[in-house]
Amino acid sequence: MSDFWKTWQPTERATLCFVIRGGEILLIRKKRGLGAGKINGPGGRLEPGESSREAAIRETQEELGVTPVGVEERGDLHFQFADGYALLCTVFVASDCIGEPCETDEAAPLWTPLDQIPYHEMWTDDAHWLPGVIAGGFFQGFFHFDGEKMLSHQVIWNDNGDATC
Repeated sequence: MSDFWKTWQPTERATLCFVIRGGEILLIRKKRGLGAGKINGPGGRLEPGESSREAAIRETQEELGVTPVGVEERGDLHFQFADGYALLCTVFVASDCIGEPCETDEAAPLWTPLDQIPYHEMWTDDAHWLPGVIAGGFFQGFFHFDGEKMLSHQVIWNDNGDATC
């Protein structure tokens, strides 16, 4: 890891939550905000006083009308953008959800077979860490972006189940 990341501080915190069940993953086509038009997992920014886990559950409820269950933290994404924006995003997986996903003003749900994930419609970094998360891994990811172009990346995997490096 470069020295830059050792003193890096985020300007904002967010979450992603991927429901994985029956050989499929619940993705969304994002309708607004950062990454609008791209496919991703449900998630968003933390509200004051909210934990990452609470935000992941709330955002999934707001974006898709379902409540994730069996929610497990898998790692952190550290994003530094050329314009100065710095985002720390905690990634969660859920083993199921209560309810049927529905389209909202924020997102359209996409149940996708695990072997057909459309990485070409997602943020470039996703292909570097999402397959390992689906396989059960714990990680820390570090990414530099200029707009939507990834300039550099590093992913550190931790086999003992501890997502903190």
